[in-house]
Amino acid sequence: MTKPPFNYEIPNEMRDMAEKSVDQAKKAVGGFMSAATKAVSAAETQADSVQANGKDMAKKAFTYAEQNVSAAFDLAEKIVRSRDVQEVMQHQADFLKSQMSALQSQMQEFGTALQSTVQKAATEAQATMQKAASEVQKAASEATKR
Repeated sequence: MTKPPFNYEIPNEMRDMAEKSVDQAKKAVGGFMSAATKAVSAAETQADSVQANGKDMAKKAFTYAEQNVSAAFDLAEKIVRSRDVQEVMQHQADFLKSQMSALQSQMQEFGTALQSTVQKAATEAQATMQKAASEVQKAASEATKR
């Protein structure tokens, strides 16, 4: 067997320093992973909230559709029972007037609900991003302190 040309032993201080560096890196990566996990969790919560708001908007749209279809059938019944063309025209005019009012009200309510949903989602997204950035900064700060 051949001996290596020199027998160099790594000093304890150098091993200690390397060990501390590995430990710091491990803690830093752990901190970043923790922050990332929290950010993903917050994003999932936000997605659930947006999905729930989307369901509410869909329910509202279906409710409006049901109201409008019901009003159209009411008009059809009135027209069928009409005695003359003048009465048909009156029912049609009344329907158009009430339907325009209903549609205006529905669109206003829907627009307000949509705006509220978008504002809420934007606020939640901003809060999520700020929290994630804070977690990353905290993890980075803790990693550099060690």
